[in-house]
Amino acid sequence: MRALPVHLALPGLLLLAISACQGHADGRKLRLITWADYAPADVVAQFERETGINVAVTLSNNEEIISKLHATDGAGFDLAQPSVDRLTGVQRDFGLYRPIDESKVNMDQFRPEILEVARKNATLDGQLYALPYIWGTDGVVANTRFASDASDYTDVCRPDLKGRTSLRLRRPILMGIAFAMGKDPFALYDDPKAYTALMEQVGDQLAACKRNVRFFFDNKDQLLNAMRAGEVVVADMWDTGGWTLNRENPDIVYVVPKSGALGWLDTFALPARGRNDAAAYAWINFTMRPDIAARITRHVGNWTAARGTEDLVDPRMRAQFNASFPGGGFTNIHWYPAIPSGLEEIEGRILDRIKAAQ
Repeated sequence: MRALPVHLALPGLLLLAISACQGHADGRKLRLITWADYAPADVVAQFERETGINVAVTLSNNEEIISKLHATDGAGFDLAQPSVDRLTGVQRDFGLYRPIDESKVNMDQFRPEILEVARKNATLDGQLYALPYIWGTDGVVANTRFASDASDYTDVCRPDLKGRTSLRLRRPILMGIAFAMGKDPFALYDDPKAYTALMEQVGDQLAACKRNVRFFFDNKDQLLNAMRAGEVVVADMWDTGGWTLNRENPDIVYVVPKSGALGWLDTFALPARGRNDAAAYAWINFTMRPDIAARITRHVGNWTAARGTEDLVDPRMRAQFNASFPGGGFTNIHWYPAIPSGLEEIEGRILDRIKAAQ
């Protein structure tokens, strides 16, 4: 083939050189999209020192993770951290992720119980699309001086506690009330008609309860301060909020509802068009090391999916966890399964109706 004239060849050579440099740069960079606090600065710094890989962190949430990856057909990031219930439905509809290569992960670092939750809820067509990272539960927090017998989500509606309870008008309260009514909303995910009927029942109960509730909380500080002041004595809320209050006031405790706590799980997932899988797997293996995972737990307040961290965290935190989940068991947790398309629209209509109730 005849050689190109120099003035035509140089731009092509320059592009090749730029491409090569870009490829080298990508190999030393991890683009991570995650939740606030999930990538502590000191952990990132140690990872960068040990691996030579620079970490670019973008803080986000489930809706934004889906939106950003959808807009780019799964490009722009090397590792994402969606909740496990927001993964397979998105994958089925848009193909935003690619399967996990377990041969590149130290699977022995994961707690078997939490790993099984991920396998159950993040597997599609026989392929695993996510590994577990951080988990927690929603239940009941009670001031035992005023409500020593609080035991389930529906206690926020007790007449004797009128004006002294709180909850958040989001989908967890719909699920919690449904379970407290003796129903299993997750079992109806594939039956929109039956699911709608159940949500209507839950909506009716919460609308009737509205006058009983002091306020629907919008942020954690609003609720925590109200419980500190004794304005609210029972609330449907998350475990770490209860544990935080308990360290300040032993009368305030986190209660796993008798109908079961609601378990959430945030994950590691590979965007379909990420450029640096090697860096993503390096980060997964690094953050699941017991010493690193314990630091993340101390920073976030929630437990990670790593095994062997129990003796490396604050003894008070370990004691609170064991008090809530005796023996470290997970038998009384309803883990959020993948959400089918359309269900959140049903829930949104119910929540709007509750807000509008007089």
